[in-house]
Amino acid sequence: MKKFIILAFALISFGAASTIKSITFNGFVHISNNAALDMTRLRIGDEMNDEVSNRVIKTLYSQGYFKDIYIEDNNGDIIIHAKEKPVIARIDIEGVVTNDQKSITTILGIKKGQMYDERASATAKERVRQFYEVKGFFDTIVDEVVTPINTENSVHVVYKVNRGENITIKKVNLVGAKVKSYSDIEPAVENKEREALGWMWGRNGGEVKIFELPNDSEKIREEYFKSGYLDAKVSKAYLNTNFEGYSAELSYYINEGEQYKAGEISIDAPEFLELDSEKIVKSDLKLEQGDTFNTDWLKRDQKMITDMVADKGYAYARVVPLTAQDPENHTVDVKYQILPNEEVYIRNVIISGNDKTLDRIIRRELYLTEGNRYNRADLEDSKNALKRKGYFEDVEIKEHPVSDNQMDLEVAVKETMTGTITGGIGYGSGDGLLLSAGISENNIFGSGYQGSVNIEKNKRGLNGSIGLTNPRIYDSEYSLGGTVFANDWEWSNYREKNHGFNITAGRQIGRYTNAYISYQLQKTNISGLNPFYAEAGYLNGKKTKSSLLPRVIWDNTDDHYLPRSGFIASTGFEIAGLGGDTKFVRNDTGFSIYKGLADDIGWDLILRYKANFSYLWNNDESKLPINEKLFLGGMQSIRGYDHRSVSPRKTICNPMDEYGRTYLGCRDIETGGKVAFQNSVEISWPLINRIKLRGMAFYDFGMIGQKRFTEEKRSSVGVGIEWMTFIGPLQVVFVKPIGKKDGDQTSSFEFNIGQRF
Repeated sequence: MKKFIILAFALISFGAASTIKSITFNGFVHISNNAALDMTRLRIGDEMNDEVSNRVIKTLYSQGYFKDIYIEDNNGDIIIHAKEKPVIARIDIEGVVTNDQKSITTILGIKKGQMYDERASATAKERVRQFYEVKGFFDTIVDEVVTPINTENSVHVVYKVNRGENITIKKVNLVGAKVKSYSDIEPAVENKEREALGWMWGRNGGEVKIFELPNDSEKIREEYFKSGYLDAKVSKAYLNTNFEGYSAELSYYINEGEQYKAGEISIDAPEFLELDSEKIVKSDLKLEQGDTFNTDWLKRDQKMITDMVADKGYAYARVVPLTAQDPENHTVDVKYQILPNEEVYIRNVIISGNDKTLDRIIRRELYLTEGNRYNRADLEDSKNALKRKGYFEDVEIKEHPVSDNQMDLEVAVKETMTGTITGGIGYGSGDGLLLSAGISENNIFGSGYQGSVNIEKNKRGLNGSIGLTNPRIYDSEYSLGGTVFANDWEWSNYREKNHGFNITAGRQIGRYTNAYISYQLQKTNISGLNPFYAEAGYLNGKKTKSSLLPRVIWDNTDDHYLPRSGFIASTGFEIAGLGGDTKFVRNDTGFSIYKGLADDIGWDLILRYKANFSYLWNNDESKLPINEKLFLGGMQSIRGYDHRSVSPRKTICNPMDEYGRTYLGCRDIETGGKVAFQNSVEISWPLINRIKLRGMAFYDFGMIGQKRFTEEKRSSVGVGIEWMTFIGPLQVVFVKPIGKKDGDQTSSFEFNIGQRF
């Protein structure tokens, strides 16, 4: 309207043309006079008329700085008057929570220091309304208050938000569905029925997510495709809303059709690929002839065949599943047509995202680098090798095509906290409050060096260690490290002090295997031995242990802290007696396997199984200190039983002390074992993905004895949480010991930080 009035004024003012003698600009602050003159294209001696004045006004208005412009002509002396829009000096958003305020600020589209524009402000208000509509809030009202500050040249803008109400889905109707029910499609869709106690954390409140409704129709259809109903039709979502009660019924109209089974499965591959198509169809494909047709399985098999071809260097290979439906017999024949294109070689490898870690530390873990022929398995192994290091929160290897036969690889890493604070706390009937803590850095100054300082304290004593390791000396396959340690334990029946050091050298053998050999020297002093323990065969005094420890570890897991695939197998010996006065041989063999079920069930469920076997050979029992015997119990053993508290026992009656005095009574004494086995079954599931919080449940079982496993058996069951915190992985468990016996030292709550889940 203002523009129309101004143009009308211009028409009246310039009924007759005049010659421009001078040009003056009045009220121009943010645009200089010279810039304004260039924009208007006015020159001395030009003619000023209606057409020229209208053009000048339109041009200046289009800059977005002005709310009022008019032109004054005094016999050829032209004065262009302008009133600029005020500057936004401050913006406030009222009526919203802090987290929403931060998000809204980023989407407003206007900010402090800009010219205030009514149209831009109206757009900002609409964005706020849409922001809440996306979150399921309807009837949101956004009012605007604009207040001049000091002068009219600046304003304070306040958006007052009256957030609307959530529309709650009371019922989801699948009209026409006979095969599938709401429970079948509920995991796949975003818009769900409100559950009982939906306001509670972890429960579904049923809020409408309006922008997800079109996608939900496709997701329901995809669920039918997974079950072989290839002719299924799902309508768009119909939301019947009661705005008085802010509730709704959501309906989909469904025609399920008939179920199809897989017919003949075949692979059409060029001969030069040398693929055994018949073997792949019979042994490797998940979708087999006669199975209920499943589009998920089809996609999985398509990817598997693509990877097979890519392992032969054909990075740009395409595998097209050609399907032929037989509506009469309700079968679908599938032919996987392979289009390999050209062999591809790596031109450049680019490292990105590593603000701390040196490029060479990343490059030395890669199995695919410049000049190599492309291989999908090598690419995945490189990615997993980097993730196993524990330096990175995420690793992505991006493929950038260069030509038909060349590509660049970008290794994009997201670094994580490699310095961790590890710790644990628990309560035991024997040990009281148990505390452990440590500081470790797995990537010192980005060099790959590993260092640690650890300490453990309870009412019985204190121990600690300091270690440093270079896992790849001069980026070679060799490693070297060492540890210095000291312990001082005040047990209820004796006192144990020891100190020493170890040096470890290692070598990488293949992609997944590492071999190590360590030398350890340890001095031990057992004192104040209770007479019952002395009668059981334990000795006071000093011992020196000099031992060699060879060890082999296989690890092909896909992550350091939270693996979802692969297994870890290790075996090692401690051979004591290379000097010193303690002689024995001990074997420790461990196995862990991890299986993620996301591809199978569409949910990030992880199954774990961990086991460890130990055996101790010693011919002279009298020369074996108590601290070298096998014991079970603790967070890394049988949870719920205190550290080193599960052991074979021996009944001792009326022992005699060093002064010849007899102590009446009998006691069961922990003798330690020579053979032990422990294992755990765990299940882990996501709770809040955005903060990496997971739930877990477990069952632990262990056996220990002098000659056979079965002398002492203990088990426990529990639940807990796993959380990738900024100081490292945290695990908290609530545990119930099973089959505990009199004298067992137990705890019901434990946690630790820094250990692999």
